[in-house]
Amino acid sequence: MLALRLARGTHPVVQLRRLCVAAAAAGVGFLLLCALGYAVGHPQDSSEAVLRLLWCGLPLAATVQFAVAVARTDPSIRPRPGLSAIGLGPARLTVIAATSTAVACTLGSAVALLFYLHLRGDITGLPFDGAAADLLAADQPLPLAAALTLLALVPVAGATAAGLALRPRRTEAEAEAPAERSATAGLPWGVALLAVGLAVETYGARGDGGGVLAGWVLTAIGLAMAGPGLTHGCGRLLQMVRPGAVRLLAGRVLMDEARRIGRPLGVVCAVGSGAVAGYALYGGALGPLSWLGVTVVVACTTATLLSAALESKQARTHTTEALLRLGAPPTVLRTTALLRAGVLLAVFVPLTWAVGALAAVPLRG
Repeated sequence: MLALRLARGTHPVVQLRRLCVAAAAAGVGFLLLCALGYAVGHPQDSSEAVLRLLWCGLPLAATVQFAVAVARTDPSIRPRPGLSAIGLGPARLTVIAATSTAVACTLGSAVALLFYLHLRGDITGLPFDGAAADLLAADQPLPLAAALTLLALVPVAGATAAGLALRPRRTEAEAEAPAERSATAGLPWGVALLAVGLAVETYGARGDGGGVLAGWVLTAIGLAMAGPGLTHGCGRLLQMVRPGAVRLLAGRVLMDEARRIGRPLGVVCAVGSGAVAGYALYGGALGPLSWLGVTVVVACTTATLLSAALESKQARTHTTEALLRLGAPPTVLRTTALLRAGVLLAVFVPLTWAVGALAAVPLRG
């Protein structure tokens, strides 16, 4: 009840972010139910049914990542003075954040179930009754237990991930130490996983889609691990050769925020490379369910990156206020922001195109 009251009293922008999480969960839930419908309607083609279900893991992972990013930027679960006295310490706030994430994802899963049943023709009285009855195997009974189990994946995974990401740390130094150790430590492992992923895609292109999926997942993990190291390297690059105040400030910010924005930036890079490879292979000729999955993945990863940028800006609030008090003009802060964005685009856009082009070569063959 406390989580619901806090959700009711939050800012409309925060409510909009939660509705976006619910919309993403609805898209993933509908894809999962469609995979279940294919399995029910084609019991003889079990391998294809399993492959469709596995491909649903990509939008599921993107939605969970987005839900965690929204939970991290939620101002209602931010520790404030006096809350511990009324029983709202860091642990309780973490539970509230996980509960709010579960509520939003459950709402989306419920919408997905109603929409799926409506398109099957099980719920009548609205437009488009049974419009996709043949595609969704309306002539077969829907296994309710399996449907509810699949729909519970997004709320359970989202709440668990939010709870783990926001769990209280014993000291602030302990919370910052892992971030410092991993500015550049994950770069070699990320490059290695990227190479392995491309190799797996090459061999997987000769067989079924399972190998391609495994290779793309390894590639995405590799880019996500390499993202903080590349971002840290961009910060160092800006500070080379006698930097001025603007370059020095922009470089230091990138180095300090390498882990926070590097991982979602690496994931966006992976999604972009997958889009490049997919367009080179299919030329945009995808089915409606494939377009739904692509839309969910692209929207969630992009929104996660924007949420990480917002969290980074919130973390720099005291530094920004101190610079303004010292007399730094606002144009300097805007220039540093544009410089950071420019150097990141200059590094990650060619990397995205290169990885996508390399992944498309074996797929064409």
